[in-house]
Amino acid sequence: MRASYTLDSSLDSVNKIEQIGEQFATKAGFDEDTVPHIAMAVREAAVNAVLHGNSYDTSKHVVASFETTSESLIIRISDQGPGLDPDKIPDPLAPENILRGSGRGIFLIKAFMDEVNFRQLHPGTELTLIKHRTPAQSGT
Repeated sequence: MRASYTLDSSLDSVNKIEQIGEQFATKAGFDEDTVPHIAMAVREAAVNAVLHGNSYDTSKHVVASFETTSESLIIRISDQGPGLDPDKIPDPLAPENILRGSGRGIFLIKAFMDEVNFRQLHPGTELTLIKHRTPAQSGT
C-alpha cells in the first residue's frame, strides 16, 4: 500500500499528515501502544517540515509519502526549506537544553521509530521514518 500527499505549510497539514500516519500504522497491523507513537513521530516530522523547514511559507509545500511493505512502514516527509544538518541539532537531554521548549522532536522521532534518515534535497530536507513490522506470533 502506498500514497503520497503534497500539502501547504500549515498546521492543518500537520494534523492531516498525523491522521494519515495513524491510519497507515493501524492498517499495517501495529498494536494499540505502537500506533500512537508512530503518529506522534509523524506529527513531529511534519511540524519540523512546516515550522523549521518552510517557516509557514505559503508558497512552499510539504510532501508526505506513506508505504507499507511486508517488512516495514516507511514514511517520508520533505520540505522546501534551507536544509537541516542533523549533526547540529542540540541534544535535548544536555543540562543546558533541558528547559528549552524546542529540540525534542527529532529525539522523539528517533525514540519511536526503528530507523530515521535525513537527506538533503537542495532545497529542503527529506526525513525518512521506518518502523519494522513483526511477523505474527504463532500460538504454541
